[in-house]
Amino acid sequence: MPTVVKRIAVIGAGPGGLCSAKYLVQGGHDVTVYEAGSYLGGLWKYDNDNGAAQAYRHLRIITPRSKTRFSDFDFAPGTSRFPSHTEMYRYLSDFADHFGVTERVRFRTRVTAVEPIDGAGPSDPRWRVTYADESGGGSADFHFVLVATGHLNQPSHSELLRSFGGDYVHSSQYRTPAPFVDKRVCVVGTGNSGVDAASGICTVAERTVLVARSGVVIQPKVIFGLAYPDIALGLRQPWIPTWFRMRVVKLLTYIAHGDQSRLGFRKPEGLTHSTMSESIVSHIDFGRVQVKPGIVAINDRKVSFEDGTAEEFDAIVAATGYRVDLPFIDPSIVPVDHNHVALYLRIFSADWPGLCFVGMLNPQTALSAVFEAQSKTILQVVDGTIELPPAAEMKEDIARVREEVARLYTNSQRHALEHADPTQHYTLAAWRREHAIRTANHGQLPRYLRSGLSRRLYAKARGLPVLGV
Repeated sequence: MPTVVKRIAVIGAGPGGLCSAKYLVQGGHDVTVYEAGSYLGGLWKYDNDNGAAQAYRHLRIITPRSKTRFSDFDFAPGTSRFPSHTEMYRYLSDFADHFGVTERVRFRTRVTAVEPIDGAGPSDPRWRVTYADESGGGSADFHFVLVATGHLNQPSHSELLRSFGGDYVHSSQYRTPAPFVDKRVCVVGTGNSGVDAASGICTVAERTVLVARSGVVIQPKVIFGLAYPDIALGLRQPWIPTWFRMRVVKLLTYIAHGDQSRLGFRKPEGLTHSTMSESIVSHIDFGRVQVKPGIVAINDRKVSFEDGTAEEFDAIVAATGYRVDLPFIDPSIVPVDHNHVALYLRIFSADWPGLCFVGMLNPQTALSAVFEAQSKTILQVVDGTIELPPAAEMKEDIARVREEVARLYTNSQRHALEHADPTQHYTLAAWRREHAIRTANHGQLPRYLRSGLSRRLYAKARGLPVLGV
C-alpha cells in the first residue's frame, strides 16, 4: 500500500484508461473512472453510445493478438490472430472485470470541466472534476487527473470535400459498404481507415477511387505465413540499430507488395505512420480500386485531380483523420497547437502538476506496451518514488521532441502526434530507473551511475521501487 492514498480521476474507459486504472488500483489508490457512454472499450465497442463511435463492421486491429494483449492478461482461446472489434471489446471487458476496474467506472457520466483548485501547489496538487450524468451532475476533487480520451474523437474535415454535391461521409461514420451499392465512390485518404473503407466499398460499388493526397507505403499484415507486425515490432529493440531495422522492414514490404509506384502511390518525403492492409493492393491490382493523386477542385459532383483528370461521383468518404479535442480543459492549461499537445514524455503537463495523459501519441510500437509503460510511469509519480524534473527542463525536452518529429516526419496534422522513438516502452523504463535513483539521492545522479547497466544493478541492490518494462 502507498504511504498516502491519492484520489485519482481517470477520464475515459478505453484501452488506455482501463490499463492506467488497473495499475493505480493495484497501487492502492482511490480511483474513479468517468465514461461518457454505457460501455467499456472506447472505439472498440461497435456503435458505442459515447458520442465518438467509429468502429466499422469489418474493423480489425492491425497488430496481432500476441502484441495487442497486455503483459499480464491474455485473450480468450480461439481469438483470431488479428482480433476483430468484437473480440477486442470482449477482451477489454474481461480485463476490466478481472482487475476490479469495472466496479470503479461511472458510466453515462460526461466530464464537462477539469480545473485546478485554488491554493493547491506542486507538492500537493488538487483538481476539481465537474461532470454531467443522468441525475443532473456534480463535481468531485482529486489529487491527480488522468486524461485517457485519446486523440481519435473529433473528426477532421476538409471544407473542399464538404462542398461536394453528392453524399459526404467522414470515415468515422462509415459502418458497412451497404449504402454504396452500385455507386461511384471516392475515398480520400490512405490511412488505415481509408484503405479499409475502400477495400470494403469496392466489393459492392460501381467504381471506387482511392485518393492518395501524400506519399504512403502499404505494409502487409501477413508475410511468409507470419504476422508482419510480429517481425517488425520484434526488431524494435534497443540493441538493434535503426538503419538495420528500417532496411529489413523495407525489404519485407517490397517482397510482399513490390514497387508501389505501379499502384499509383508516391514515395513519402519523410517518415509516415504505418498503413497496413491485407487486401487493398490486390483490389488495386485487379482493378476494383484505382488510385488517384490529390484533389484540386470540386464542382457539384465533379471531382478534378492533380493529374488533370476529372470524373463524377455519387459519394465521397473522407478518411481525413482527427483533431485533438479537449473540451473539458481550458486551452490556457493544455494548449493544442496544430494537433500538437505539449506534454513531457507525452504524459505530463509541465506547468500543472497532477495533470497527466495516456495515449496522446502515435507510437511506433504496439499501443498496449505504450499504455503499460505510461501507466507505470504515472503510478511512480503518484506514489512519490519519482519526482518530475523542474518545469523548465521538461519544456526543453518537449521542444526537442517536437523538433525531432518535424524533422523526421512529413508535415501534416496526422503526424503531429507521432513519436519517433521505436522503443518507447524501454525508454520509459530507463527513465523511471534513472529518476528513481535521482529522487533517492536528492535529485543527483552519482557519476558512477552514468550507464544503463550500472543503474539497473544499483536500483536492484538498493531495492528501489522501479517498475520494469
